[in-house]
Amino acid sequence: MTMTALIVITLKFSIALNIFVLGLSATYRDATHVFRKPNKFLRAFVSMNVIMPLVAVALALVLDLNQAARVILVALSLSPVPPVLPRKALKAGGHENYAVGLLVAASVVAIVFIPLAVELIERVFGVPLQMPALAVATILVPYLLVPLALGMAVRAVAPAMADRLIKPVGMVAIALLVLSALPILLIAGQSFRSVIGDGTLVAFVALSLAGLAAGHLLGGPDPEDRTVLALYSSARHPGVAIAIAQVNFPELNLALAAALLALIVAAIVSAPYLQWTKRHAVRVRTS
Repeated sequence: MTMTALIVITLKFSIALNIFVLGLSATYRDATHVFRKPNKFLRAFVSMNVIMPLVAVALALVLDLNQAARVILVALSLSPVPPVLPRKALKAGGHENYAVGLLVAASVVAIVFIPLAVELIERVFGVPLQMPALAVATILVPYLLVPLALGMAVRAVAPAMADRLIKPVGMVAIALLVLSALPILLIAGQSFRSVIGDGTLVAFVALSLAGLAAGHLLGGPDPEDRTVLALYSSARHPGVAIAIAQVNFPELNLALAAALLALIVAAIVSAPYLQWTKRHAVRVRTS
């Protein structure tokens, strides 16, 4: 086994552990929450799967971007929620049933939606993309839906054990994520200069801001739900985006660098928004 293969396996395992930890504190009702709330499902679908791809395609067509950046830009707008984001949303004050339910809904919808969307984008806008449903499912099912279900199963059968496992397993997941991400960052770092110019940085900032705005406006009357949907719309699963890039763009290092740049940009752009929502929540509670 090569070092690269070992790093990839470690990264995937850390992602699965992160989702397993989320499942340890979730229930079946949490997982199906958004599916049982048609209004919430529709608002989330429009924000994540209609507005964001349209914004990404517009940026890809207007800006003179590197081909890798163009593919990743559109691919990210189609991808579901990144595995570590639900825990960030919960720390920001989001409701667990909405954070978990939206993660499940976005992942299930993505298996069908992504292949249809890439076909539509290619035909209507001329952005060459393709992604079979099976390829999407092989990412989302074993590394997201299955560990979430296992975590919820432990919660249902042995809730006390689930509570005890959350902290140690979470620490292991974070440690493995750091250990695997650092070498990938070093490898892709050499390609950053190839994708950071020609408007790429501007495009990723614009996409993240559009996601925050769309999610906040469409999140409904509950401020916590607006925060969750804003974060989910702004930041997307880099693994799915990279998989789409692999199918459509042969230079993986450039695609990987573009995906990492987008992830970093989304984290930086969302920070002021989270601070603003926290201050607003404090003012509402004290008024």
